[in-house]
Amino acid sequence: MYKAIAANKRNTILMVIVFVVIIGALGILAASIYHDWTIAAWVIGGATAYALFEYFTASHIAMAISGGHQIEKKDAPELYRVVENLTIATGLPMPKIYVIDDPAPNAFSTGRNPQHAMVAVTTGLLEVMDKRQLEAVMAHEISHVQNYDILISMVVFGLVSAIGMVCDYMLRVFVWGRSSRDSSPLMIIGLAAMVIAPLVALVVRLALSRQREYLADASGVLITRDSEGMALALESLKLHDQPLRRQNASIEHLYLTNPLQKGFMSRLFGTHPPLDERIKRLRANAVKM
Repeated sequence: MYKAIAANKRNTILMVIVFVVIIGALGILAASIYHDWTIAAWVIGGATAYALFEYFTASHIAMAISGGHQIEKKDAPELYRVVENLTIATGLPMPKIYVIDDPAPNAFSTGRNPQHAMVAVTTGLLEVMDKRQLEAVMAHEISHVQNYDILISMVVFGLVSAIGMVCDYMLRVFVWGRSSRDSSPLMIIGLAAMVIAPLVALVVRLALSRQREYLADASGVLITRDSEGMALALESLKLHDQPLRRQNASIEHLYLTNPLQKGFMSRLFGTHPPLDERIKRLRANAVKM
């Protein structure tokens, strides 16, 4: 477990470096095309400021986008007790708890560290899960907090958004800027880079998100000592699978299971491994133990 936490922190630093390099390269490319190095300064400075802003505010933005509202113990006593017991068992601070009014069963956790963590569940999840399954789901979400997956999520959210902002800015410069170099090879490279950079960011985001879900399933089992409970919770999610009413792709990777409308593109670029595969791994590992 400690190795997983350390690996996540290293991955966070590595991702920051990779994304900064991408953003810096885009800024330098734009500056080279127009022979104006103030463009590079504005691109790198603006992207850095935007990423920092997202880092400190993204968890609140995610809750606002999802429509979650904070609750107290009296509002959902069973849910509160489950989360409270799990945080005591793991030695983590008590996160803020939110409920999303949506019939689709789902949940997510967010925040930049355990001291600023938030967990959210939908009303649909509270309706379809029994106590054993609810405990498994919340153990999964607490594991994201414990493993510092929430830090990676916030960093990825901020940096992917920053790259999108930079590419949008560069596209406007290339389209509306008047220059004799509009058909130069460097211009063509710049346009290609604007297409490739978001795709690279997407691939990194998908790879990290899918592995985080497997890790959180396994970590949740270590907390509850109930592998079958986690498998049953995932089976319940599969049985009652439906998209959220308030869908937003920017926070898709935060959820317990894919919250978007299912389709070919969703399966191809989904941030979550298939539920069947997650259930299979849980039961296979339980047999080995």
